Amino acid sequence: MTETPRASRGRWVALGVLGFASFLDGLDANIVTVALPSIQRDLDMGFAAAQWTMAGYALAFSMFLITGGRLGDILGAKRVFMAGVALFTLASVVAGLALTPGMLVAGRFAQGLTAALMLPQVMAVIVRVFDRREWPLAAGLVGSMLSVGSIGGPLLGGLLTDLDFMGLGWRTVFYVNVPVGLAALVLGARFLPSFRSEAPPRLDLPGVVLLTAVSVGLLYPVMQGGEQGWPGWMFAMTAGAVALLLVFVGYQRRRHAADGSALVPPTLFRHRSFSVGLLVSLLAFTGISSFSFVLTYHLQFGLGWSAGDTAWAIATWPLGIVATFQIAFRLSAGRERLFVAAGSVVMAVGSLAALWSVHARGAELTWPYVALAALLTGLGMGLSTPILATSVLGDLPPQDAGAGSGVVNATTQLGAAVGVAAVGALLFALVGDAAGAPGARAADFGSAVSLTLWYNVAVFLLTAALTPLLPRGRASAPPSGAAAAAGPESGGGPGGALVGDPA
Repeated sequence: MTETPRASRGRWVALGVLGFASFLDGLDANIVTVALPSIQRDLDMGFAAAQWTMAGYALAFSMFLITGGRLGDILGAKRVFMAGVALFTLASVVAGLALTPGMLVAGRFAQGLTAALMLPQVMAVIVRVFDRREWPLAAGLVGSMLSVGSIGGPLLGGLLTDLDFMGLGWRTVFYVNVPVGLAALVLGARFLPSFRSEAPPRLDLPGVVLLTAVSVGLLYPVMQGGEQGWPGWMFAMTAGAVALLLVFVGYQRRRHAADGSALVPPTLFRHRSFSVGLLVSLLAFTGISSFSFVLTYHLQFGLGWSAGDTAWAIATWPLGIVATFQIAFRLSAGRERLFVAAGSVVMAVGSLAALWSVHARGAELTWPYVALAALLTGLGMGLSTPILATSVLGDLPPQDAGAGSGVVNATTQLGAAVGVAAVGALLFALVGDAAGAPGARAADFGSAVSLTLWYNVAVFLLTAALTPLLPRGRASAPPSGAAAAAGPESGGGPGGALVGDPA
């Protein structure tokens, strides 16, 4: 008799393959954070292109995440997963070979898009390969791999850049994906089961196109406006993006009424707590992504620190996450609002500590001040973000949990892209010509960074203020597949999340 995938001993190898892919996504969402200033100098890249390099991955991932899940149902999870891994590995090679800023940005967009093909298949494979009682363990192990990649990304990126292996410099932060991707392909071909949904949904391709156009139409003027002198057509682009957003909302309502295949089901927004929760998630991740972005640029361009020194200074951020996120998982049941609020306040304190250090110490800023600010921010992130996604889903009925988790994940990634775009544009507008060379006019750079960090303080405090509007916790509810799989969420800061509904 042929062994079923559930009974097969190879299911743990299959889980390792899923872990490889999750590790790659977590790693590449954050690995360029510290390496980016070195990349920018080497490619003679403008600051707008540097922002696209950082935000492009998160933007593409957020736009295609839900579509990736639908494609898995339609074409088969194994087929889409394997295609995603292969194309992600290829996109990493393209980014590593980049000779121009445009080539690098294209590689980063391709990485984000293909990661959106890989990640949604993880829970789909787990629920078919493992028994129900094994789901929390399997999802937790894979989620841990994503978190390891996310947490280690900035440190590894800085160290690889400084190591300059074989004279490749920053390019190794992309080439490191190749052996992991090839291993996942070889093992996945052998051990991953083949299946597809018995009732696959229709693919809302027009919805994907509209939402992508809206996102790019809103973010492009923010990132490019300063460098191009804000020509009139950029304001027209912004107005057009707003008009397209209204078209998208109307189209989603009609499509959902017709056959229930809308990319973003409008029924989700009948729950006020879900709508507010999305806003809270978006706000929180604009602050998380922009904090690391701004701090990294100040240390390397403002003070002339190396990528390695910067990496070691902010390594306390992931240490803070590790120190508190298990506490949040173990003790937050029934107290989700409290943990999200407390974590947000601690992140605000960390941002305030960074602001004071930059302002008061100036060019004399040293490692302990940066490390303390990063540690505080990490402690707050570990307390709040691992449970934020599942808290947002608290009032949704079970039949909407899967669609809701996809929308929440996409929103956090979009928040990461928006944070880098908007706050980065503000920073570079304030810095002006002082950004031209490492260490040049550090006082001007420090002044601009101090002003910019007020955004992070304010947005984290606003996040805390909005938490009473989140769903009330359910102390008796057992951990869901989403919660079991979730780690500290990604989005431009160390952490990663895998949120899905296994039912």
